[in-house]
Amino acid sequence: MHLQVERGLAANTISAYKRDLFRLEEFLVSTGTELGRVDPSTIASFAAGLKSDGLVTSSISRSMSTLRTFFLYCAKEYSLDDPMVEIEKSKQIRKLPRALSISEVLSILEASHSESDLITLRDRALIEMLYGSGARISEVVGLDVSDIHTADADGVEFETIKVRGKGGKERIVPLGSFASNALRAYIVRVRPSLAAKSSRASSALFLNQKGTRLSRQSAWQFVLNAAKKSGLEGKVSPHVFRHSYATHLLDGGADIRVVQELLGHASVTTTQIYTLITIDKVRESYSLAHPRARG
Repeated sequence: MHLQVERGLAANTISAYKRDLFRLEEFLVSTGTELGRVDPSTIASFAAGLKSDGLVTSSISRSMSTLRTFFLYCAKEYSLDDPMVEIEKSKQIRKLPRALSISEVLSILEASHSESDLITLRDRALIEMLYGSGARISEVVGLDVSDIHTADADGVEFETIKVRGKGGKERIVPLGSFASNALRAYIVRVRPSLAAKSSRASSALFLNQKGTRLSRQSAWQFVLNAAKKSGLEGKVSPHVFRHSYATHLLDGGADIRVVQELLGHASVTTTQIYTLITIDKVRESYSLAHPRARG
């Protein structure tokens, strides 16, 4: 309740917190350790157990972050000693997110739609939205029909979507013509027949075969299917279109503050990770092209 109401964290984040705390509970029960007697050595043993169970460094680091939040809460609410105070925060080298090339994005988009299967207009629209808005996959499936709006700038109409991001924060994101056209094709030609399959009218933009809101897992499967058809299996991740969106905007000369706003990042520091990708491309191009780049 504290995470959902007071901190306004997303459902997926809360689920991750629950998994981490469940692992801790299992560990404490197996070792006969009471919560109030957890100390730094207990945490160290728990972390070692996570590593032996095969968890990667990033997952262990996230678990430690969960424990910091949990024990800080326990210290404030129940006056328990905080065992995390003496444990130094791990300083991982942040990996650069992988972005698809423009040709790879187009290949996945083409593979997502089949002329012989009308419902794939929905799949195409969803992937166009992911790449055309930079929204997280959970944010896209969370959209309602009422979140689509038409705006006007100097006499030119364009569509926008209202995205609900982490912490319940809302942002307005413009859609390009390709995403808008794909979305309209789905809404006109496919969505009515899907909506008719449910006895209750759904406000959700993207519907499943039962006429109810499409799940994040199903949406992700559409992406995986299209990637496999296009020969890019294994090269996609849940955030691959978000990474590609940001990278391609910066490559095209977009201001980093604008990209920050579009992605919904609270700090520009988070957005700056994408500038490292473009700088790396510049360095590689220079190294390959300039006669005095390498000795």
